[in-house]
Amino acid sequence: MAGFASPALLPLVSLVLLLRSSAAQHTLGAGSSLSVEDHERPFLVSPDATFSCGFLPAVHVDNAFYFSVWFTAAKNRTAVWTANPGAPVNGRASRVSFGHDGVLALADAKGTTVESRASGSFKFVKVAYTDFYGYDLGFNQSVTFQYCKSICLNTCSCIAFSYRTDGQGRCYPKGLLFNGYTSPAFPGSIYLKVPRGLNASAPTPSAGLDCNHNGSGAAIVPPYAYTYGAPSSHTNWSYVFAFAAALGFLELLLFFVAMAWWFLSGHESIPFPSSLEASGYRLILGTQFRRFTYRELKNATGNFNEELGRGGSGIVYRGVLDKATVVAVKKLTNVVQGEEEFWAEMTVFGRINHMNLVRIWGFCSEGKHKLLVYEYVENGSLDMHLFGDDVGKVLAWSERFKIALGAARGLAYLHHECLEWVIHCDVKPENILLTRDLDPKISDFGLAKLSGRKAIGDGVQLSHMRGTTGYIAPEWALSLPVDAKVDVYSYGIVLLEILIGSRISDQTTNGDRLEMCQIAQALKRVATTGEVVSLLDSRLDGQFNPRQAMEMVKLSLACMQERSNRPTMDDISKALTACDDEDEHPAYFR
Repeated sequence: MAGFASPALLPLVSLVLLLRSSAAQHTLGAGSSLSVEDHERPFLVSPDATFSCGFLPAVHVDNAFYFSVWFTAAKNRTAVWTANPGAPVNGRASRVSFGHDGVLALADAKGTTVESRASGSFKFVKVAYTDFYGYDLGFNQSVTFQYCKSICLNTCSCIAFSYRTDGQGRCYPKGLLFNGYTSPAFPGSIYLKVPRGLNASAPTPSAGLDCNHNGSGAAIVPPYAYTYGAPSSHTNWSYVFAFAAALGFLELLLFFVAMAWWFLSGHESIPFPSSLEASGYRLILGTQFRRFTYRELKNATGNFNEELGRGGSGIVYRGVLDKATVVAVKKLTNVVQGEEEFWAEMTVFGRINHMNLVRIWGFCSEGKHKLLVYEYVENGSLDMHLFGDDVGKVLAWSERFKIALGAARGLAYLHHECLEWVIHCDVKPENILLTRDLDPKISDFGLAKLSGRKAIGDGVQLSHMRGTTGYIAPEWALSLPVDAKVDVYSYGIVLLEILIGSRISDQTTNGDRLEMCQIAQALKRVATTGEVVSLLDSRLDGQFNPRQAMEMVKLSLACMQERSNRPTMDDISKALTACDDEDEHPAYFR
């Protein structure tokens, strides 16, 4: 058979195919089997169609087959893993079976089992003084090591767990392995869940552990790690040496390419933080997210000459990269994170990507200088269009609804779809930017706090109140732990302002400012009577969609309720999407 892959990964590939087979195109149920005579079709296909699995004919051997895994798109079906390599089974009467006990077994024509693997049989391999930032499936405190181990063992999506040895018994089950680092001072270890049949060798400085699980984006790689291999009786050392030689050649080639690029582009080398370098960090930057030097950004902004705006987290300047690409450069203020935590959060920022979120292209971290580089959104912020006096810039109803829906989808992504749960903490019209086509993009997300998903139920405690007066949820004033519902409250205020075309804080009666309870009562009356026209921005001249307007009133009211009664951003996004029917009512639009 042609083709090879890392000995450490091959059993895992087959195991992943087995465990994910229930969602595949072809499945093999517990207690069933497949005969070699059915070799014309793959019987297991991964959900993303990357891998296929089945019987492949042996080369130069008549009536002999291997049970293998290969890339689905490969025309010649080059195997990346083979059961019982070097000993193909007979082309008649051989079969693979999946038992009720979770064991996948390959039997030859005589019924003798030549290969078997148990899908539920795992062990843990310790990598000392090592951790991976983020992607926690949960968090447990004051638990024993055995309890932490059992959590990961009994959770299918858990691929490792981190356990701290500082006496607090902190346990972090991991769903993905990114942002890895090794430091002799780290008070804990990572425990990788691997099939029980794998052996772990001693640490070797020449071996590398790629902490970027899918090979894309930014990652941090420790200088050494454990290496894993199949039992020695099955090890094909020619494959191992070939793989190591190819990897060494590739690293050497990348080194010379990087050196040539820096020399030709006239850039100065980037000094790596000494504390991280001493701990064994090595940063790998993706093509769409990079680290900038302070000198680069100072030149790009003309010594920070053109200010675009400012807020509690810093000042934003207009910049031009490579004499062509316009960007927004934000100088951060009051950054309290240490160097290591800031770098780890940047790797998370680089992977956040949604059409309704402003894209972060890179960052700068040099001593006291902490800057973020954003895509430039040319049409300004929502407040300029919503509260401005220019009659020619009044937002039509269709544009208002599109902005409300897009902002909801962006927040829903941050709350529910990011591998790292992000609370914005300052949702307001100034932080909703508009493109040339008036598509909304939320800015300044993630600057308040990044938290693990486990914190959604219990809330998180932040050091001080964040947000803008008029948009701050009541729980902030009570010093309660906050969760994603603070963003829901703020979004409800913005939604109401989109309807009425002015700030809630400017609403008065008899010269007195309206309290939120009075505003809520007014919304209840509108929701009950259906008389929404009197509430809407008079500049719309009656051109609106009644169904969408009423839904926005109800959602705004729901967002102002007690925290436990507020909807989630996912609920809001779905509700607005359900009434996104502008083609059904063209008469209501300009």
